[in-house]
Amino acid sequence: MTAKSETVDLSQLDAALESAHLPALCAAMVHLTGDKAWLRPEWAPAYDPLDRNQIGVSAEEQARLRAAAKAAIIAYLTGQAPMGPAPSPATIERMISFVAGAEIPEGYGEFLADELAIAGTSSKDPQWEAPIRQAAGQKLRVLVVGAGMSGLLAGIRLSQAGVPFQIVEKNADVGGTWLENTYPGCRVDSSNHMYSYSFEPNHFWPQHFSTQPVLLDYFRGVADRYGLKKRIRFQTSVEEMVWDQARSVWKVTLNTPIGPETTEATAVITAVGQLNRPRFPDIKGRDSFKGEAFHSAQWRHDVDLAGKRVAVIGTGASAFQFVPEIADKVASVTVFQRTPPWSLPAEHYHHDVPAGMNWLLEHLPNYDKWYRFFLFWMATDGFLAGVRADPSWNGPPDTVGPDNAMFKEMLAMAIRAQVEDRPDLAEKVIPKYPFGGKRALLDNGVWLEALKRPNAQLIDTAITEITPTGIVTSDGQAHEFDVIIYGTGFHASKFLWPMKIKGRGGADLHETWAGDPKAYLGMTTPGFPNLFMIYGPNTNIVVNGSIVFFSECSVRYIVGCLRLMAERGIAALEVKREVTEAFNARIDAGNALMAWGSPNVSSWYKTENGRVSQNWPFALVDYWRATLAPDPKDFALKWAAEPVV
Repeated sequence: MTAKSETVDLSQLDAALESAHLPALCAAMVHLTGDKAWLRPEWAPAYDPLDRNQIGVSAEEQARLRAAAKAAIIAYLTGQAPMGPAPSPATIERMISFVAGAEIPEGYGEFLADELAIAGTSSKDPQWEAPIRQAAGQKLRVLVVGAGMSGLLAGIRLSQAGVPFQIVEKNADVGGTWLENTYPGCRVDSSNHMYSYSFEPNHFWPQHFSTQPVLLDYFRGVADRYGLKKRIRFQTSVEEMVWDQARSVWKVTLNTPIGPETTEATAVITAVGQLNRPRFPDIKGRDSFKGEAFHSAQWRHDVDLAGKRVAVIGTGASAFQFVPEIADKVASVTVFQRTPPWSLPAEHYHHDVPAGMNWLLEHLPNYDKWYRFFLFWMATDGFLAGVRADPSWNGPPDTVGPDNAMFKEMLAMAIRAQVEDRPDLAEKVIPKYPFGGKRALLDNGVWLEALKRPNAQLIDTAITEITPTGIVTSDGQAHEFDVIIYGTGFHASKFLWPMKIKGRGGADLHETWAGDPKAYLGMTTPGFPNLFMIYGPNTNIVVNGSIVFFSECSVRYIVGCLRLMAERGIAALEVKREVTEAFNARIDAGNALMAWGSPNVSSWYKTENGRVSQNWPFALVDYWRATLAPDPKDFALKWAAEPVV
């Protein structure tokens, strides 16, 4: 293929190459020229574990690489050279290991080539999602609950599969968490070039880690492009779902703007997320406070913080983002901390994407795929070894293995360097639990700089009471405030709460789970036929991956289940109990060998009985492989009275 002949702005191209991720550029050049010589050893990256943008290639070799790429790109864009032949599967595997800076483990090549459509196609592309035969598909009626990232994704794939569906959304617009969370500084902590649908890339993200308004615009744009809003009932929530055993349908009671309403669905897909119901701490006197008080997920923009004495309870991801934003506006900010977070250095966390990078993503074929792969690998299974426990490890109790100990010490040094001038802070901000025990946050220095301000204070003494005028700590100190902001997280373990769900035989889902939610592949649970969850139990990630990846895998599997039902005339599909129990036994064993499963760590990942109900403990390739297609043998099937086809 020959490119259209066009004039090349050399200064623009130079700027693009200056901002390029060079290993991804080398891989793109193999596609462009058909020449494997771009994978030469002297250009192979040797990444710094704490700064993956440092590729370990000399300045002289980087200049040679850029000069060679410039000549090849000009030849292509001006029509002097055709696009090279497609790389062979063996060459693509070489390219994958080259960009990763290490040999990719056996079995990953097919997964990564598919996930990133490096070979040009993916099992998640629409062309692979052939519509269900029309007569079969029309027998299905699917209700999707939620119009956030996962609900919109479900709507897109159901539409492509030819399955009738409706989405109900409790809010007045799409976007889910990116509609609801509007606190100052709210932004994603996965790189945007990875935190986006694989089939809907955006080559023009303004920043590497985009803010809430930008992300909301992205999801609104996707909903518009796929015509989803006409299929969504806004300001409508699910009150109750009851399985009608005789007719194999879910009877669903909806709360609508004009009152309760009942509808029916062959299958229900819940896409309500895990972190969407704010949790307030159980502190004596919490309701007695006479000043303004609110949760960060329900930010009160009508409350003027200027000149106020502000208390912040919690040091999780939200506080990490909003405290630096408000610190210079308030009279004082006092942060009450139970446990400090580990933070990963990310100098570019608030930086704009260089215009040259946007140009390269848009104009150089395949560069966007390889840059996404670099981000995907380095932020996914590339970190997994650092949080995996070694059963024979006899090191310090705040580590779980040699790699974990190395990461912990490197991160502790990075944090300590920021507070050399404040030894009182150093003792408080360096965690005393293993790296990976809780989700690590991204840090470019603004968090600790905010805590070092003259008007800021970090208190790690436990809170015993909230009074009408402030907060009392266990040392007897009374602290007076005008405003209290709760950055205390969500009811993460209360999956699908507060919906009432009654399955086969009238079994209540929440009573069945009894505070310890379990599901097969995080999506379906015995006793509740034709009910599927996205972002269900044990599909959360700590250090490896983007939740968009999990949602895309889950939706592919769910559409596969619906295809199975439609084309085989199945009225009810219910996962077998023994299949679910065996799966969760593997999950529990896997989580016990991860930092977040350490008995020395307390977190929202665990239920009250100490079981990790949130996290996926294995590599991403394992979830990808497990969700490629449903196995009918995993399910008890009830056949329709009449053949569907």
